[in-house]
Amino acid sequence: MSLAEMILGEGDLSADRLVAANINPHTGLATDYLNHFNEVVMMLEMLPAMPECAEEVLEWQPLSYEQHFEASNFAEKNLAIKAFHAAPAAVRRALRDVVTTLNTAVCEKQGRLRDAAEIAPLADAIARETADEIKPLIATASGIIHGHLDPAETVETDSQAEIDALFA
Repeated sequence: MSLAEMILGEGDLSADRLVAANINPHTGLATDYLNHFNEVVMMLEMLPAMPECAEEVLEWQPLSYEQHFEASNFAEKNLAIKAFHAAPAAVRRALRDVVTTLNTAVCEKQGRLRDAAEIAPLADAIARETADEIKPLIATASGIIHGHLDPAETVETDSQAEIDALFA
């Protein structure tokens, strides 16, 4: 693989190709990854009306960006993974940080469901917490994917050029 194939906007990662594949050409990220979280959120929110959804919630497993695409039917999954690796380090780090918090929040709810003698008494609280806690985290991840990253949140080791390119 040539260097141009690993630089966003060049070679295999040309802006036109990324846009056609539904991958943000500036961040190198695809919103398809958020489907992994949206599915479990839907099940968590359905718990009050359908407690049997708890089984599906308990089957959910955290997946990294790469793992999600490796297992997905996303037409350009290899391109999505390649673009992720070419994405600015600050963007990848910001997404991973939010995903870590998302995974923790979902796993905490799974633990409560697993430990509960009955789902019904917990269902309303878990659905409310999902709306208050998990959905805003998904919105934050979406913002990162779409290039809305606050440069003040990046670590000093990132090059200024990488940060500037995000907002160009």
